Amino acid sequence: MTADQAGIYSALTEIFREVFMNDDMQISPTLTAKDVPGWDSFKQIEIMVSVEERFGIKLNTREIDSMKCVGDLAAVIAAKAAA
Repeated sequence: MTADQAGIYSALTEIFREVFMNDDMQISPTLTAKDVPGWDSFKQIEIMVSVEERFGIKLNTREIDSMKCVGDLAAVIAAKAAA
C-alpha cells in the first residue's frame, strides 16, 4: 500500500466510523455494503457526500454505480486525486 493509499484508507475509516457511529469500525478493500449491518441507500448517500467533501471531488452516477467494494471507492478517489 502506498502512502497515498494509506491516507485514503485512513480518511475513509474516519468517514465510515462517523457515518455508522462506530469508533471501532475497521474497513478493508474488500468490504461491501452486505458486510455492514445498516448500510442502506441512505448511508450510501451519506458516505458519498462525505467522500466528496473530504477529498474535494465530485463522483458521478456511473462511478458510484460501478463501485462494488471499498477498494473500488479508494481507486476512484486515487484516480481523481491524481488527475
